[in-house]
Amino acid sequence: MKIYLRVFSYSKEYWWRFVIAAVASGCIGAMNGAVAWLVEPLLQKVFAEKQVFILTLLPFAILIVFLVRGICRYLNDYFMKTAGQLAIQKIRNEIYEKTMGLSMGFFNKQSTGVLMSRVLNDVGAMQDGIGKTITGLFSDGISLISLLCVLFYRDWRLALISFLVIPATVYPAQAIGKKIKRLSKLGQEMMGHISSVLQETFSGIKVIKAFGLESRETLRFRKRNLEFYGYVRRSIKYDAISAPVMEVISSVGVALVIWIGGRNVLDGTMTSAEFFSFITAMALFYSPVKKLIASYNTLQKSMGAAERVFEIIDRTPDVSDPADPLTVGRVAGVVRLDGVSFSYGEDLILNNINIKADKGEVIALVGPSGGGKTTLVSLLTRFYDVTAGSVSIDGNDIRRLRVADLLRQIALVDQETILFNDTIANNIRYGKSEATDAEVEAAARAAFAHDFILELPEGYRTSIGDRGIRLSGGQRQRLCIARALLKNAPILILDEATSALDTESEKMVQLALDNLMANRTTFVIAHRLSTIFKADKILVIHQGEIKESGTHADLIAEDGLYKKLYEMQFT
Repeated sequence: MKIYLRVFSYSKEYWWRFVIAAVASGCIGAMNGAVAWLVEPLLQKVFAEKQVFILTLLPFAILIVFLVRGICRYLNDYFMKTAGQLAIQKIRNEIYEKTMGLSMGFFNKQSTGVLMSRVLNDVGAMQDGIGKTITGLFSDGISLISLLCVLFYRDWRLALISFLVIPATVYPAQAIGKKIKRLSKLGQEMMGHISSVLQETFSGIKVIKAFGLESRETLRFRKRNLEFYGYVRRSIKYDAISAPVMEVISSVGVALVIWIGGRNVLDGTMTSAEFFSFITAMALFYSPVKKLIASYNTLQKSMGAAERVFEIIDRTPDVSDPADPLTVGRVAGVVRLDGVSFSYGEDLILNNINIKADKGEVIALVGPSGGGKTTLVSLLTRFYDVTAGSVSIDGNDIRRLRVADLLRQIALVDQETILFNDTIANNIRYGKSEATDAEVEAAARAAFAHDFILELPEGYRTSIGDRGIRLSGGQRQRLCIARALLKNAPILILDEATSALDTESEKMVQLALDNLMANRTTFVIAHRLSTIFKADKILVIHQGEIKESGTHADLIAEDGLYKKLYEMQFT
C-alpha cells in the first residue's frame, strides 16, 4: 500500500480527471445495482399483472441504459487511463533524471541494458498495472457496493450467506498476489539481462560478424529468453489459478442461496420475482469481485516493477553538491592535488598523489596501463570523490563547488570519441548549447574539421549516425576537439586523444590539439610519448603512485621507468 500510494501521488495534479472518472464510475455501478433491483418489479408488472405497455417500453429502456452506460464507461476509461499515463510519464522522467544525476561509480557497476530496462520495461509494467487497477477500483468497487445494497434490501439473510464466502477468498488472493509480485520482480530483472544482451550484441555487431560468433550470441540470447520465460510461466500459473479458486469458493455461497431461497419461494415467504431479482444481483455481484481480484494480481506485478524503479529514484549520488557552495566565475586554472588517495572499495588505486599545475602549464601523465592515470583525472571532474587528501582549483577545494560550476571550468577530450546520432553542428554544440552557427564554424576551423565537414552531403547539418559511425576516427576526434574548443574552459583534460589514430590523422589532430591547449592548464594522458615531449612536467605513474617527475630531458637522464618506456617505443 505504501508503494501504491507513492505511485498514486504522482497523479495529484490530475485530480479533475479522477473526479470525472469517479462520477462516470458511480453511474456504471449505480446502473448495475438498478438493473438488479428492477428485475423484481418488471417481472411482477409484465408477467404477473400482464402490463403490455411496460413490455413495449422495455426494449427502448434497455437501449437507453446501455447507451448511457457505454458513455460513462468511455469517460471512466479515458480520463482514468490518461491520468495514469500522465503519472507514469512523470515517473519515467524522474527515473531518467535521477539516473543522469548519479555518480560514475554507479554506472561502472551497472550494465547499459539493465538501466534501459529499468526506464522502459519496469515503468511499462507499472503503467499496465496502475491504469487497470485504478479503473477497476472505481467502477468495480462502486458496482460492488450498489449490488450489495440490493442484496441486503431484498433479503438480508440470503445476502449474509452470499457475502460471507467473500472473506474466504482474501487469504488465497493475498498468497497468490505475493508470489506474483516476487516472480514479477525477478522477471523484470531477467528482462534487464535480456536488454543487456541486446545492447552488447548490437553495439558489437562488427566484432561478432568478424569472428563468426552469430550462433554463439544467438544461443546466449535464447538461454536468457528461456530463463525469462520460466519466471513468466510461473507468474501466469499463479495468475490463472486465482479465478478458479474464487469460483469454487463462490459456488458454496451460490449453492446455499439457491437451496435456501428456493425453499423460501416454495414456502411462500418470498416471491419468485424477488428471488430472481436477488439471484441477478448476486450473479452481478460476483463479477466485480473476480475483476477486483484480477486487478489485485495485476497490481502486484506492477508493484514489483515499482520497487525496482524507486530503488533508482531513492538512490543517493556518491558525489553531491555542498550545502553551502562557493560561487565562482571563470577560474585562472591553478590546480593542486594534495595527498590524494582513492580506493574502489578495498582496492587502493591512487596513493598519496601530490601535483601542482600553474595556469597554462601542460602536465603529462604516463606509465603502464592500469596505473591509475584515468582515475586521477576523473578526480578533477568529481566523477569520483577522493578517499583522502584534497583537489583544489585556484585554492578552492572542488568539493565546495557545485558540480555544474566545476564542470564549466573543465573540457574533456577522451580516447573514446563519444558522438550522438544528430547533426554535426549539434554535436559540436554540446560544448555550448546556445552557440551561434558562426561560433560552431569557428570552433570547427580551429579543430581543422571545417574542410571535411563541407565535403559532406549537408555540411554542418549532416547526421553522422549512431556514435558517428559515418565518419573516420580522425574526423570524429576533431569534432570532439571542436566541441571542447567551443566550451572554452580554462582547464583541459586529454585522455589518450590520439591513441587510436593513424599517423596522418594523428598529425592533423595534434595540430587541432595545439590550438585547443593554448593558454589552458592541460592534463594529458598519453601512451605515445612523442605527443608529450614538450610538456612542462611529465609524471610517471605506476601502481597508483608518482614514481618520477620532470621534463622529458630530466627523465631521460634519470635512466628510470620513463627511459625504459621511451626505449620500448623508439629503439
